[in-house]
Amino acid sequence: MAVPSPSPHKARARKPKRIGSNGASMLSTDEPGSGSPFRTPSFPLAALLWPARSLATEWDLLPLILMAVGLFRWAAGLWGYSGFERPPMFGDYEAQRHWMELTTQVPVSQWYFHDLQWWGLDYPPLTAYHSWLCGKIGSLIDPSWFALYTSRGLHDGNLKIFMRATVVVSEYLIYVPAVVVFVRRFSRLSGVATWTSSVALVAILMQPATILIDHVHFQYNTVMLGFVTASMSSMLAGRYLWAAVFFVAALGFKQMALYYAFSVFAYLLGSCVFPRIQIGRLIGIAAVTVASFAILLLPLVWGTLSDVRNGIDSRPDLDGPRQPLAIFPGLTEYLDTEAFYYPIVEQLVQMVHRVFPFSRGLFEDKVANFWCALNLIIKIKHFPTELLQRGALLATLASIIPPNLILFLRPNKLLLPLAFATTAWGFFLFSYQVHEKSVLLPLMPMTLLLAGDHGLSKNTRAWVGFANLLGCWTMFPLLQRVDLKVPYTVLTLLWAYLVGLPPTSLGAYFQEGAGVWSQWLTFFLHGFFYLAMLLWHVLEAFVPPPPDKPDLWVVVNVGVGAAGFSLCYLWCLGGLVAESDILPRSWVGRGAKVKTR
Repeated sequence: MAVPSPSPHKARARKPKRIGSNGASMLSTDEPGSGSPFRTPSFPLAALLWPARSLATEWDLLPLILMAVGLFRWAAGLWGYSGFERPPMFGDYEAQRHWMELTTQVPVSQWYFHDLQWWGLDYPPLTAYHSWLCGKIGSLIDPSWFALYTSRGLHDGNLKIFMRATVVVSEYLIYVPAVVVFVRRFSRLSGVATWTSSVALVAILMQPATILIDHVHFQYNTVMLGFVTASMSSMLAGRYLWAAVFFVAALGFKQMALYYAFSVFAYLLGSCVFPRIQIGRLIGIAAVTVASFAILLLPLVWGTLSDVRNGIDSRPDLDGPRQPLAIFPGLTEYLDTEAFYYPIVEQLVQMVHRVFPFSRGLFEDKVANFWCALNLIIKIKHFPTELLQRGALLATLASIIPPNLILFLRPNKLLLPLAFATTAWGFFLFSYQVHEKSVLLPLMPMTLLLAGDHGLSKNTRAWVGFANLLGCWTMFPLLQRVDLKVPYTVLTLLWAYLVGLPPTSLGAYFQEGAGVWSQWLTFFLHGFFYLAMLLWHVLEAFVPPPPDKPDLWVVVNVGVGAAGFSLCYLWCLGGLVAESDILPRSWVGRGAKVKTR
């Protein structure tokens, strides 16, 4: 009997599962002499997901992540909301509900003119279309929810469930998929393994500020943030035309997306110039951008023309002859007010006037940015409006030109989150008409850094966590006014615990292989602010302000917050300079990690 010859093929050895480039940073180094890479996770979120590291692919874990973060969002929505039983205007919840009433019950031509004293529409057209769609769906359930005039201030329990559901569904259609795809692409570009990127994904989706504002206070900011994230993700994939389309959608939903406009422009232009000039790509991006804006405005323009043909006046609440709009006082000198195109011009001018309310002044409320902090020392709000506008413009340009010049000269995909964060911090600190909720814009790209190379290392976690917790803290006066102190406390402390941050842990400081002095400096800097935030909460809760200074604690909040956000801006800018390799290595220090991808 013949003996078969041995097979020339050898069984392939199974490779051990890779923890990832920053996976080791999530492992405890408290065990001296341990040479094993499989040590205990160094912060609770990594420990929570530790058993899932053996799953085959990221798609095995993704459904569990989405269900868990969705549950937290829905649970947060069980609390109250902005304006609950608070007449006469009933807060942001009523504003969003009213826009659903307005867009479904009033002709398109009247959307930006109708009863401006009761939450007049002051967001771009895509917000109006979104409100129209939600209002149409809601009217199928209960038409009384959006009945014209009679539904104002309505606090029906079923309506609350529907409104909360619109936020969750909108977020899961736009923001969540965009973040999932971005984290996947950014992690792969950075050489980060699947399990490590999954931990980062949970940390990003559990970001407390977005949950507090959208799912508790009540807004739809994550729709705009989702479109911006999708634009950044398209840049990572080299799909520049889609990047332009998604960013136009972000601008069309909320004008605050302009915080990122310079970075989008700098990167797309830089990709057309370096390493070689590509005229075709530049023309394609420009054409797609113009076409996207045209499509965005088309329903508004078409609806206005249709209303004019049907004899519907866009301004029925105004008596007397048509007058030129305030934003362009000389408009009628050049245009015929009886021409067929004039209602379209009037509609677009009114939309711009509502979306950019320069007449409201440098700031409406106390917000932790440079101007409000400076106003505590010098009453700059009493200066001429033109001077304040020019000062804000110059200061904003001075803060955003350096990061975007770097991004233009070094259109590196890995620089996108840092560049977007630095630019957004510059806008938040120095631009005209900033709201405290605008801090969500710099926090989003800065938090996305967790998905990059060494994103879950102690130093990056410390800074990203510091920015997020400080941002939540500066929004506490806003949340307190609408009785949302409990969800603020629960969500911020939960996130701090999961990511291993103060006040629940000091584990995000002092790591092996890093500069000792820089670690101590970061520890003392952050420690000062954390102690200040904790002391402020104690004083605010138990010590009433002096009668002659009723806003004392809010003023302190503004000053401390502005100083902390300035540090975040400098950290992001410094990291961008170091990562871009735009300066000689000796200038940025030997400890800086310079990437040349």
